[in-house]
Amino acid sequence: MIGIFDSGIGGLTVVRAIMDKLPDYDIVYFGDTARTPYGNKSGRTVVNYSLQNTEFLLDQGANLIVMACNTASSVATETVQARFNLPIYEVITPAVNQSLKMSKKMAIGIIGTRATISSGVYEEKIHEKVPDARVYSVSCPLLVPLVEEGWLKKPETRMIVKKYLHPLKVRQIDTLILGCTHYPLLKPIIAHKIGKRVSIIDSSMALAEEINHFLAENPQIDQGLSKNGKADFFVSDVTPQFEKTARSVIKQHITLKHVSL
Repeated sequence: MIGIFDSGIGGLTVVRAIMDKLPDYDIVYFGDTARTPYGNKSGRTVVNYSLQNTEFLLDQGANLIVMACNTASSVATETVQARFNLPIYEVITPAVNQSLKMSKKMAIGIIGTRATISSGVYEEKIHEKVPDARVYSVSCPLLVPLVEEGWLKKPETRMIVKKYLHPLKVRQIDTLILGCTHYPLLKPIIAHKIGKRVSIIDSSMALAEEINHFLAENPQIDQGLSKNGKADFFVSDVTPQFEKTARSVIKQHITLKHVSL
């Protein structure tokens, strides 16, 4: 079973991408909606949440973990990988790899939460592979709450996205990494505001591709994953708006099960 966790609703974009790429694989998802957003929490707190989330998924039978949260991926990956002896995937590396394939001018922009941007992890990973790449980052603390509230088409959201993207447009980037799994839900607005000449990297799709490739090359791990096309969804808090948005993202009726960690 593939276990996936996120701070809230954003990780469902990863679930959808994995369901599209690996439709037969069983999935268990945990959205930590009671403690969202992670982006304004301390690194220590995010690490503790990530360990708790992983333990919960393992208790549900997961034997491959996906950290579908950029904030958790940026500050907690090493700790989680050291604690648990099984494949642990994060969302940053696949997005970086895809951005380097897509960018022609090596002028790459990144948008993410404060914690993700402050960590500098995207710049570090990009410069490890292309030292002279031009990388520009902007923290966008208001976008996750807007997505969680379901404000995906509001004029206020369009205005805020435009303001956040302005510094990146001035830098004439040719590739933009959506450094938060909530942001693909705003992709139409982001694509319109950043312009047609900029390639947008959706980390959820890049991650699904990488997991598919990994399982193809590691049949012994692949054989240990159950394949009944089943998906379970757990959250630490249930709200009507979350249920509505979740069903819209997954594109089917789902039941959200409330749990307390």
